Amino acid sequence: MSKSPRPTRFDDWIGQEFRKTGGFTALVVLVSIGELSITPLRSTHFHVIGDDLDWTQMAGLFSSAGAVWDGAMFATMAAKDGGPVADAIARQELQALAGRLKENRLVLNENHFFDRWGRRLRIDEVMLQ
Repeated sequence: MSKSPRPTRFDDWIGQEFRKTGGFTALVVLVSIGELSITPLRSTHFHVIGDDLDWTQMAGLFSSAGAVWDGAMFATMAAKDGGPVADAIARQELQALAGRLKENRLVLNENHFFDRWGRRLRIDEVMLQ
């Protein structure tokens, strides 16, 4: 008898977000995490229309991004009447989000930020001496 692996926090989050919205668009930014830095690497968006996506599948998709990444930030958007937003809106919002993130890395905390294993992350400011 085999046991299913315990759901990661990402798995819990995406299922809950889908149940809450009935479908949404995810804006994603992959980042590299250094000792005292976070560097945005790649960004994309996708539409979530079911709750069967898990972290293993997501990380597999990210492995084809052509970059070594350490974390992924997800921002969500839903249309006014529910469900995903149009691609043109998602692209525009992703560009704005990437701009905000470039100016202030703490934007990561305003969204859903996960490490390579699907565990929630949070960053804090560091004062250099």
